[in-house]
Amino acid sequence: MFHAPDAPVLIAGCDEAGRGPLAGAVLAAAVILDPARPIPGLADSKTLSAARREALAEQIRERALAWAIGRAEADEIDRINILWASMRAMERAVAALGVVPQLVQVDGNRVPPGLAMPGEAIVKGDAKVPAIGAASILAKVARDAELLVLDRDFPQYGFAQHKGYPTAAHLAALVEHGPCPAHRRSFGPVRRALGLA
Repeated sequence: MFHAPDAPVLIAGCDEAGRGPLAGAVLAAAVILDPARPIPGLADSKTLSAARREALAEQIRERALAWAIGRAEADEIDRINILWASMRAMERAVAALGVVPQLVQVDGNRVPPGLAMPGEAIVKGDAKVPAIGAASILAKVARDAELLVLDRDFPQYGFAQHKGYPTAAHLAALVEHGPCPAHRRSFGPVRRALGLA
């Protein structure tokens, strides 16, 4: 009896950007790549120049079977902590995909508990699995773009340069100006600037 070959398993790669910064949302992306439209050069977004990330992000958005962004804002991060906010952002990205994957591969050592399908955590997955690398690129590019907008709204902090990370310049600006509405009030340097730590 003839059996049709099994269809390939639809796998979404998922990663987040923005766990370490003191300000802004944490963003996650989920990507289902199209095997028929490969994208050379996918890698951990942290190893790529900003220009290379932008170019790859454009190709990912054009060629992927599906992609989506999820987020958790600073106030949610403060309410439930950065780990769980990152998990929720990843769950939201996967839920927003226009194509439902059968498996989600996540960068790191933990699978978001609210996924509607099986998940697999892969340490350093953004460097090993092209779909996770693609997700890391989309999340980073989307978050960097948001920090440029934040920089226009609050130019005194230098968000365009450090993207919210705790650089010496950012910490000095926090001390001088106090936090802005986008700062994460549960993070130590922000708490200290508010006189709470």
